[in-house]
Amino acid sequence: MSTQTSSTQKASAVDFQDWAQQLQARIEAVLARTLPAADIAPQTLHAAMRYSALGGGKRVRALLCYAAAELCNTSVEIADAAASAVELIHAYSLVHDDMPCMDDDDLRRGKPSCHKQYDDATALLVGDALQSLAFEVLSAPHLCTDGHQQVQMLQILAIASGSTGMAGGQAIDLGAVGKPLTQPQLEGMHQLKTGALIQASVLLGANNGNTAQINAVRAYAHNIGLAFQVVDDILDVEADTSTLGKTAGKDALSHKPTYVTLLGLASAKAYAAALYDKALAPLAPFGEEARRLRELASFITQRQF
Repeated sequence: MSTQTSSTQKASAVDFQDWAQQLQARIEAVLARTLPAADIAPQTLHAAMRYSALGGGKRVRALLCYAAAELCNTSVEIADAAASAVELIHAYSLVHDDMPCMDDDDLRRGKPSCHKQYDDATALLVGDALQSLAFEVLSAPHLCTDGHQQVQMLQILAIASGSTGMAGGQAIDLGAVGKPLTQPQLEGMHQLKTGALIQASVLLGANNGNTAQINAVRAYAHNIGLAFQVVDDILDVEADTSTLGKTAGKDALSHKPTYVTLLGLASAKAYAAALYDKALAPLAPFGEEARRLRELASFITQRQF
């Protein structure tokens, strides 16, 4: 590799880091304004909501939303609302996922899970309230000048988080513990559990897109959503708890089917790389306008946490 090429790639990486950090700070501020203040009754519930939704995480779903918004020239107001809504849904899913009746994990984003910091009942209510708040954000009056467009956004998020999306994937996951799955079965589960909300993030950001742009980002999200889960399974084997911010090796301890157990570590890594290539292909016609989506695909497949 030439010095010039290496320098160009390094500059591009720094540019992406700056972009990502700015938007991570932006979505943190948006969420901080959106969540109820901790001193408003019921104080414990509101404090626990803020504890669970603020101050941690990669904000990948928000970044995907903002990147798609850049491609499709979606307004800043809509992008902020969409990004905060998907992050609230994601936060609710993590709170419930960590509970003893689900994955029973004591650690999330490097700190005690909500049910450990508070209690099971509070954690259950936190998840419920975060989910409701996500739809409150997207249904705000005057968010969209086109009412039909706003209803479509609500429907995208509702389907992605419901029984034919994330919640359905979690149900399949719980039922699959200790059972062998084929690769199509495993992918079907993760397209719902992980991929549905990732696809919703991109589609909400692409609110202002034309048909070609929306079809492209939908295909991109399908593949990068799967890649995200494959990398998660790899990191569960290779990374440590302090790096992940959650309990490492939990999938093996829980006898969950994963891409690593199904394919082996080397083949799982090769599959993640293949999904990365498939994710980028539909973005080719959009050149520099789709740069951030490409960079996010690289981040998702090369991340260490």
